[in-house]
Amino acid sequence: MTLVDETDLGTDLDRVVLTEKEIRDRIAEIAAQIDADYRGRDLLLVGVLKGAMMVMADLARSLHLPVTLDFMAVSSYGSGRRSSGVVRILKDLDESIEGRHVLVVEDIVDSGLTLSWLVANLRSRAPASVEVFALMRKPDALVQDIELRYVGFDLPREFVVGYGLDCAERYRNLPFVATLTPQAYRRLAAGAG
Repeated sequence: MTLVDETDLGTDLDRVVLTEKEIRDRIAEIAAQIDADYRGRDLLLVGVLKGAMMVMADLARSLHLPVTLDFMAVSSYGSGRRSSGVVRILKDLDESIEGRHVLVVEDIVDSGLTLSWLVANLRSRAPASVEVFALMRKPDALVQDIELRYVGFDLPREFVVGYGLDCAERYRNLPFVATLTPQAYRRLAAGAG
């Protein structure tokens, strides 16, 4: 079995945007800041499924303070690439966050609409605090201002896959972030697999 790496982009991938090393190094930097910021506090990491699963796992392993983990799944995309503006909770938290320090972990922030709704929803549950870590942000795509306490990388407004990000549920497992070729994107977006 051959692992995919940045030197073998195959026929679907166009170019690497963030390498595995860049991602790993940036998560380690942010983890050190989180360790300092939350020292002595009970921190709950809330991963937003499915995309945040990779960054959540790597961030949790990079932290030195004790943390607990929980996940939410929300949807506002339906079958398209753009947010519909209507958010549905597909999977809620398993436990109460009342009085807890919550750090929402996101893979990428595009429009900010869904994340803004999610943060407001979590704040309504009486936590001690709610902050957000996004590994990637597309500043040119933001429609809703959302305060992000920790940001890994700012990206241009282009469609990317890998490291949790998908196109038709593919490419989440790549250890780096890349763009798709136009042909691959069209084929996958049309459901041709």
